[in-house]
Amino acid sequence: MRVLLRRFSRAYGAAPHQPLLVLGAFALTAYVVVLLVPDSSFTRMLVWFLAAVVLHDLVLFPVYAGADRLLRAGARRGRTAVGWVNHVRVPVLGSALLLLVFLPGIIRQGEFTYYAATGQTQQPFLGRWLLLTAAMFALSALWYLVRVMRSRHLGVGRDGN
Repeated sequence: MRVLLRRFSRAYGAAPHQPLLVLGAFALTAYVVVLLVPDSSFTRMLVWFLAAVVLHDLVLFPVYAGADRLLRAGARRGRTAVGWVNHVRVPVLGSALLLLVFLPGIIRQGEFTYYAATGQTQQPFLGRWLLLTAAMFALSALWYLVRVMRSRHLGVGRDGN
């Protein structure tokens, strides 16, 4: 039995109890959604959820995994005393998450409803997202510059020597 569990863990990549916990969480979530949402909305929510899973797994994940692989390959070619990959990853992730959250406002989806509810337009959303993205990249570049200057001053290489 232990050999079987070890093989499963090696093939799955995690402990055997983990997929059971994930399935349990999905079952609990489905139960709550069925209780709280009217029947007509449940089908629509399920379709949106499945479409989001398929879009992420078949389109978005390969795109950002490939982009990250290219980023790491570029970092291996241009070795520097201070690693720069995370100084690109963090602002890209922050920008992507802000885009995901504020996309309806950026593309002005539901403009009339938003105006009726708030009395404001959605015009500043795109400019603010671009400003926040630029600020994240600028802060990351500034922090990278500080790290490079510090490593030169201390004479410390990438491996700490």
